[in-house]
Amino acid sequence: MADPSSYRPKPGQIPDSPGVYKFRDEHRRVIYVGKAKNLRQRVANYFQDLAGLHPRTRTMVTTAASVEWTVVSTEVEALQLEYSWIKEFDPRFNVKYRDDKSYPYLAVTLNEEFPRVQVMRGAKKKGVRYFGPYGHAWAIRETVDLMLRVFPVRTCSAGVFKNAARTGRPCLLGYIGKCSAPCVGRVTPEEHRELAQDFCDFMAGRTGTYIRRLEKDMMQAAEELEYERAARLRDDAEALKRAMEKSAVVLADATDADLIAVAEDELEAALQIFHVRGGRVRGQRGWVTDKVEAVDTSGLVEHALQQLYGEERGDAVPKEVLVPALPEDAEAVSQWLAERRGSQVSLRIPQRGDKKDLMATVQRNAQQALGLHKTKRASDLTTRSRALEEIAEALGLDTAPLRIECYDISHLQGDDVVASMVVFEDGLARKSEYRRFQIKGFEGQDDVRSMHEVIGRRFKRYLQEKERTGEWEEQTGDTQADGPAATGPAPTGPVPAVGPTAEDAEPREDDGRPKRFAYPPQLVVVDGGQPQVAAARRALDELGIDDIAVCGLAKRLEEVWLPDDDDPVVLPRSSEGLYLLQRVRDEAHRFAITYQRAKRAKRIRTSPLDDVSGLGETRKQALIKHFGSVKKLRQATIDEICEVPGIGRRTAESVAAALASTAPAAPAVNTATGEIIEEDDGGSS
Repeated sequence: MADPSSYRPKPGQIPDSPGVYKFRDEHRRVIYVGKAKNLRQRVANYFQDLAGLHPRTRTMVTTAASVEWTVVSTEVEALQLEYSWIKEFDPRFNVKYRDDKSYPYLAVTLNEEFPRVQVMRGAKKKGVRYFGPYGHAWAIRETVDLMLRVFPVRTCSAGVFKNAARTGRPCLLGYIGKCSAPCVGRVTPEEHRELAQDFCDFMAGRTGTYIRRLEKDMMQAAEELEYERAARLRDDAEALKRAMEKSAVVLADATDADLIAVAEDELEAALQIFHVRGGRVRGQRGWVTDKVEAVDTSGLVEHALQQLYGEERGDAVPKEVLVPALPEDAEAVSQWLAERRGSQVSLRIPQRGDKKDLMATVQRNAQQALGLHKTKRASDLTTRSRALEEIAEALGLDTAPLRIECYDISHLQGDDVVASMVVFEDGLARKSEYRRFQIKGFEGQDDVRSMHEVIGRRFKRYLQEKERTGEWEEQTGDTQADGPAATGPAPTGPVPAVGPTAEDAEPREDDGRPKRFAYPPQLVVVDGGQPQVAAARRALDELGIDDIAVCGLAKRLEEVWLPDDDDPVVLPRSSEGLYLLQRVRDEAHRFAITYQRAKRAKRIRTSPLDDVSGLGETRKQALIKHFGSVKKLRQATIDEICEVPGIGRRTAESVAAALASTAPAAPAVNTATGEIIEEDDGGSS
């Protein structure tokens, strides 16, 4: 535990202007980001008597080892910079909202030549117009089905669209009038885009114009005795009205607003938001968060606004944002929202009328969401805690292993030998921390030797990170044999993602973001029995690491093996601890075999044509397409090869020579099914 006075800035060193500050821990990781109107006053508050600080603030300042700040011109700039840094560094002591489910959106892909209407989930994409979110995907499809009568926009996938364009025949929706069939040229790209824009305008709340236009056209058609057309327009108007009725009017002034409500206790908070467009509820979302910092309702609202609108522009930011409490810097937040929208945004607390009544409904939803979350979390947390305690007791550990790493070796009859590393923190998988390895030290099949290599490489990198960040002074002599032990527990709380899965990648610069292999586990689990456990323990001993526990889980009887023990530890079949170890082991096995199969598939897809100098991918594909397979190409003469467009005689001679020098391989056999894998399939490029 650090003493805050050891890194307290000198008097007068901190400026009294607006800015953003960062607290870093001893590993130089950013653990907290904050903003202030007056940096000097705000930062000084963290260095008062520890007894006067909120417990969460006290934990943060004693975890930190340094503080730094950046001066900005205005409070709005501070708000934007704070959001950017929280997103970049993912500090463990900042409030971070988590969606309690993956909500579907109705999306219109305006970034395509022929915009498409579809259901989308996940991160928003540039150039796509979103409406929602909705509670269920079927609700979106019902709405779209009604609206396609009036706005027959394309809904098909790219493959269906291209196939229809190739054959000149539209899909079923084109025949029944629910698609304008741009694939076969019934409408021009400009006309189809206009339909998509009208669809978006209607979904955005501008409904009256279209219904009045349809009713006017209907009356005109009736006067001209075009009764069939009038009946069709009548049905179109009814369809739009039914689509509107699916979301009842909640605000009589037909305004666009987002209503945010917060339910909280000492430890957690739940947030609900209703998206109202044109006076109707068009979507609803819910978030939950742990209160890892000392924050009140206004602070929770401010964090929610940053996360909700930080990536939005234009109409995605509504004219009104109604909240239960105003942020501390309400004026700066309002100005920030206005900049993102491009026009004035009203940020206020509803006081009376329909908006206050609707806010009460949103608040009830937030209370129910918090209650449901706590019920689920209590059950899950209790089970995971019991599992970790059972593991600690069975293995004789001093504390529960909050971070567990598991390793597995995978190969196919000694070929493509790979290994996996999976990470569980607090009993939950941390997929962003997974790693995979290729065995480089030797050829052939030797699981014990492979395990020794992988453990050695992983923890050698860990020691390099410790040395590079200055956690211990560089020692003289052989660091592999005499280096210092890896000390210090894994950080509590969520560990930020460290980028894409890669094997033995170079460390990044010291910028506050977590590095690869930077955190030591309390427990290493290997897939195997006594030999694999001994190999893992030997690898750690060679690096001088003696404070990380090692065990193995053998598949045959689900026995837990410890180093230097002749008898296994047998956990009851009903044990939560055994169940957790099985999940960790099975996940490591899944991750390893997935990587191994991918490598094997890549190797099988190689072709003798790869060795022909100057033969690119296009001409290789042309050769295979012309002859059908490498086997038939091998039987062709040079003159026959020259018949392929783009293949000259010199290239044909090189191809023939390359194929002649590679004798046909024996048929490959799928060991699982006994099926012979034909060369026609496996040899093509």
